[in-house]
Amino acid sequence: MTLTSDAPQVNGVDPGGAGNPEGNARLTAVTGAVLVLLLAVQGWTILSISRLVTVHVFVGLLLTGPVCLKLASTGYRFVRYYTGAPAYRRQGPPPLAQRLLGPLMVASTVGVLATGLTLALVGRDTGPVPVLLLHKAAFLCWVGVTSLHVLLHLPRLARLLGADLRRRSSQPGRPAPGRGRRWSALTLALTAGTALAFAGVHLAATWQRG
Repeated sequence: MTLTSDAPQVNGVDPGGAGNPEGNARLTAVTGAVLVLLLAVQGWTILSISRLVTVHVFVGLLLTGPVCLKLASTGYRFVRYYTGAPAYRRQGPPPLAQRLLGPLMVASTVGVLATGLTLALVGRDTGPVPVLLLHKAAFLCWVGVTSLHVLLHLPRLARLLGADLRRRSSQPGRPAPGRGRRWSALTLALTAGTALAFAGVHLAATWQRG
């Protein structure tokens, strides 16, 4: 696969272009690192949820932006690999354990956010559907899956994140891909999440009154 570009190419792939699996991996890694920090804060609020419900709602809404970005970056890699893109086929699939864990990670994360957003919007009165119970169950599932996910990805995440922060390649002989576009995408995702958080944080008042 050859892309027209003034930038140097490696194995026929523009290092700064969308067809570059190294750039995609770095975007996924840096977004994942931000999510780990935000989710750690969210987990901390649960220790005293009655006192920290406002923070819990704010961070929960903020998470929407980077979660969508991570789903987009991992989904893009999935599509490119299984549609036969040469650069992604050369890189190969993730290890079997990560492939099995991936769908569980996506489902539990979406479950936590979806039930959390529902609770924020409608409050305690969710009718016959036990949304609060589902939210707690999804969170417990997420804790277990996320712990395994982070452990499996930690060495590679640290390598990719460190290389990107130093603006260096994580692989010998391979130029660092478009760093500016990745960090701009992350900034945009965090900005969108923050805007949503400020717009919806007042919904915590329903729970404070309860």
